[in-house]
Parts: sequence; C-alpha cells; structure tokens
Amino acid sequence: MSLMKPFLCMTGLALALVACSPNSTGGGTEPSPEIEPGTNGTLRIYSARHYDSDRLMYEAFERQSGIRVLFREAGANQLLETMKAEGENSPADLIIASDAGALWRFENAGLTQALPEGEFESRIPARLIDDKRQWVGLARRIRGVAYDPERIQPDQVDEWSDLADPSLEGEVCARSSTNIYNLSLMGEMIERWGAEKAKAWAEAVVTNMARSPQGGDTDQIEAVAAGLCGVAITNHYYWVRMTESGSASTRDAAGATELIFPTFGDGSGAHVNITGAALAANAENTDNALQFLEFLLTDEGQGLLVDETKEIPVMDSAHRPEGLDLIPDIEPSDTPLSVFGEHQAEAQRIFDEAGWD
Repeated sequence: MSLMKPFLCMTGLALALVACSPNSTGGGTEPSPEIEPGTNGTLRIYSARHYDSDRLMYEAFERQSGIRVLFREAGANQLLETMKAEGENSPADLIIASDAGALWRFENAGLTQALPEGEFESRIPARLIDDKRQWVGLARRIRGVAYDPERIQPDQVDEWSDLADPSLEGEVCARSSTNIYNLSLMGEMIERWGAEKAKAWAEAVVTNMARSPQGGDTDQIEAVAAGLCGVAITNHYYWVRMTESGSASTRDAAGATELIFPTFGDGSGAHVNITGAALAANAENTDNALQFLEFLLTDEGQGLLVDETKEIPVMDSAHRPEGLDLIPDIEPSDTPLSVFGEHQAEAQRIFDEAGWD
C-alpha cells in the first residue's frame, strides 16, 4: 500500500487563496471565460513541488479548460518509487519535478514518454526541451554562491574553480553530495572539465570546508551570515525568499550576504537548472497533459508557477515575481541539460571518493 496521500481535487480549494494573493497571475491578463471543472475530463499530476501557489495554478487551469486536476505531492524519489510499484497501473498523466537530474531519474526508470509536438515549443529556448523529448523546462533556477562581503571579494568566487583555491581553506559551506542540486552541478563539471579535473575540484573543496556537509541551502546562507564560513553553495531562490521573509532575523541573514553566479572559467555561462514536467509513460489523458503544459507556458501560467517559488520564468514576456529584481540577467551555459542526469552516477562516485559526505 502506498504511504502517499491520495489525489486531491482542486475545485474550490484555492478560492480563499486567490482572494488574498495579489498579482497571482503575474501578467494582468483578462480572465478567460470559466468552464465547469470536469466538463472536459481529468488530469492526474504527480508533483514533487510543495507550494500553496501550485493550488492557485491548478485552479486557474481548471476554470479555463474545464479539465479537473487531481494531484499527488511527495518528494521526487518517493514519487519515483511509487510509480515503479504501480507499474502499468499508475494513474499519473504528468510528472512535475525540480532539477533536470530528477527528471532524468524518471526517464531512466522508463516512467516517461516522448512529448507530442505543441505550440509551447515556439515560446521557449530549444535547450529547455530534452533532446529525446522526455521533459520540458518550465522555470529556471540558478546555482550560485552566497558570500560574506566583509571576508570575501567577489573575484574570489566568480568561477566555480575558485572554490578549490587554497585561499578559501576553512571558508566553504555546502550541503550533502547526495543532494540532486549538487549532483547536477557536478554533472556539468564532468561534461565541461572532464572527470579528472572535476574530482580534483571536489577534493580541494572538501579541504576548504568549514564544516561537514549538512542542512539545506537556506542553512548554508545562514551559516555565512553567522560567520561559520565565508562562502556557501546555494540556489538563487532560497536567498531571494529570505530577503522577503516575515522573520527579521532571516532577512538580516540574507542582508549580511551577497549572491554571485560563478561560471566554468571558459567563457561559459552559469549553471542554470530547471523545474520541468514529463509525460508519464502510461498516461491516459495525454491531450489534457499537453493542454496543461501549454497553459504553464503562457504569461499567466508562468506567473502562477514562479510567484511563490521565486524561480525565473522561461518566457521573457512573463512577469518576474517580486524579489527577482535582486537577481541580474544571467547567461546560462550551453551544456545540454540532459547531461546533468547522464553523469549522475559518476558525479556521486567522484563525491564519494573525494570524501564529500
């Protein structure tokens, strides 16, 4: 028996949230005529996200499409194992997960299928569509470095290789190597630098660590603010959300740090990952799933998707949520996102051999 909570139906659930969520659509567009949810069938979503704003997103899609949304939320690994256990009887139509490496795990397990062609393809860069069409990117997330400007100069951390410099001995905070964000970052390093250089980097960073890897990205930023380390690896949106926290101490922690987005030192851009979606291998409602993807890749859908998360829209025309004015326009590297997953096993091996817990 699955330990996951059952599918939730969205109809009427988010009305109160809509009333108290300013700019929830992000684009100020004219509302579409409402259609009774269920009139045009059902869509079953397995989502590794956990935000209240997703309920607003589902509700808006229900009203516009007449498609009833049923959703199940859990961690990506738990959803993966559940779908394996369900086999051909899995009710999932669409999978939503954060990180291309996480989406690759579903693909590698045979739990996805190729996306049909759709209008959404003309709205986003080709890099955001898997070359085998097993997933599509819906929002951007940038892995960067938070640093203490009183201890660290920005040119000390503007390339990923800098974190291995002996001058940063005792200054680096990071989370566990098993974390998917770090595995994908290492996957790109393997692709760009080769495994030997990537391993040397990991070994040097371990030498430079101020403490054993622990906690999440927010914990790393707070450690910098507390003076436990001078630099910390983190995704951009954790820092942005801290700047808008209802807790003064959390805002102060963000205010005590600055954020930079290192490159790979070869004229490349930054490590930019995604939140994305994949069509489930045994989906029964593929047309409805495609319609939902089309909705998410509109100005309204993008606004709902990133408003609370503080991720970056993949469409230039979409409204950027409050707080992202603190994040400059970042040029992503041209590394195919698929390699984040393809190099995952090797990335973990390198971390293990380097002693990165």
